[in-house]
Amino acid sequence: MSFWKIAWRSIEQRALASSLTGLSMALGVALIILVLVIHNVFVAQLSNDAQGYELIVGGGQGSRFEVVLTSVFHIGKPLYPFPYSFYKKFVGDGEFAPYVEAAVPICLGDSYQTDDNHSFRVIGTRPEMFTAIPYGLDDDGHELNYQFSAGRNFKVENFYEAVLGSVAANRTGLKVGEHFQPTHGISAGDTKHDGFEVVGILAPTGTSTDRGIFVNMEGFYLGEGHAMPAKEGADDAAASPPPGEPSESEGNGPRPLPESQREVTSILVRCNPDLPTAAMFIEGRVNKGEDRVAQAVAPRNVVRQIQDSFLDPVRVVLLVLTVLIVVVAGISVLVSIYNSMSERSHDIAVMRALGASRAAVMGVILVESILLSLLGAAAGMLLGHAVLAVAAPIVENYTGITVRPWDFTWQELLLAPGLVAFASLVGLLPAMTAYRTDVAKTLGGAR
Repeated sequence: MSFWKIAWRSIEQRALASSLTGLSMALGVALIILVLVIHNVFVAQLSNDAQGYELIVGGGQGSRFEVVLTSVFHIGKPLYPFPYSFYKKFVGDGEFAPYVEAAVPICLGDSYQTDDNHSFRVIGTRPEMFTAIPYGLDDDGHELNYQFSAGRNFKVENFYEAVLGSVAANRTGLKVGEHFQPTHGISAGDTKHDGFEVVGILAPTGTSTDRGIFVNMEGFYLGEGHAMPAKEGADDAAASPPPGEPSESEGNGPRPLPESQREVTSILVRCNPDLPTAAMFIEGRVNKGEDRVAQAVAPRNVVRQIQDSFLDPVRVVLLVLTVLIVVVAGISVLVSIYNSMSERSHDIAVMRALGASRAAVMGVILVESILLSLLGAAAGMLLGHAVLAVAAPIVENYTGITVRPWDFTWQELLLAPGLVAFASLVGLLPAMTAYRTDVAKTLGGAR
């Protein structure tokens, strides 16, 4: 029997005996894959949610993190709103209008409860939310515009129309043409408003928009508890009948809420692309205002801070834990091979007697260690992406977050050379034991 046949038989026997060790290596690598991919998905999600506009103008009483969380991600308690008159500075002949390409108001404070007690935010806004602002960028840097999978956008003149994000439509079961009643506040026990008709359902975007229920701001204002007290002497407050009731001048439609009684939670501001310093100018003027009615926030900077201060440290902790699993698996490989050296001493001595050098025998043991690690790594990568492939449609269906299970990250490419180096280090001790095998003593003892 030749040296190479004996060597291969030895490796094959040990590989079969070390299947459990390889499994633990595979699980460790699979966990690393999951951590890397999930982290990249969340980073991409955060970045996409803050695309399409340069500034968010929110309430002055609160932190900029609260402004971004409530306006972009629709989570948390909305900040105290500011007067509608401040929003008008960004449109028409307003102070900031020359620096603005689009300004979309947002009104928060309502929700919709499903039968399983899951709550979705109801956002009062204007149709420009889906026409004037893109929801993200494609891989080539081109803007992505909202599309409707069913129905259409709501119209300004139709006060009680609504558009649903893809996830909200799926979870609530609401279809185009159906009606629903928002709840005032974020708890199921609060007062219900007048019903809205679903006129459109957005195609999936992979952003927080998918989880929102968007209603015509005019109808939102007419809900109970949404109007500021009427001011005496206000020009638009003296008309009759009351807001929401039919008006002769407006046919059979409801009378809109007077502007003096309106409030806005935040404004999404898309700056004039012809003025590179527009965002800096608006941010400076708004934030330096003496009355501090509102504050202007650059959402991308806040998202980057959230990533740096929260997501990245969490990723590091998870990676450390998964790397420790791989290290433990590597130590198992070391122990398994080292403990087998006494059983394999005869094969090693025969290989030496057939002319194999000490270095060749040492190389056989190192190759065995490397093969075990690489096979575990390959199985782990396949297992990790297979888990993502199974989970991806479920995650997208319930959260709107798009997961591409078979997209490989550049960090994964470092796993193979890293594991080869680690396996070589792990196999060094048993390889040195094989290197020192005494051929005469071993073969003599075998007789």
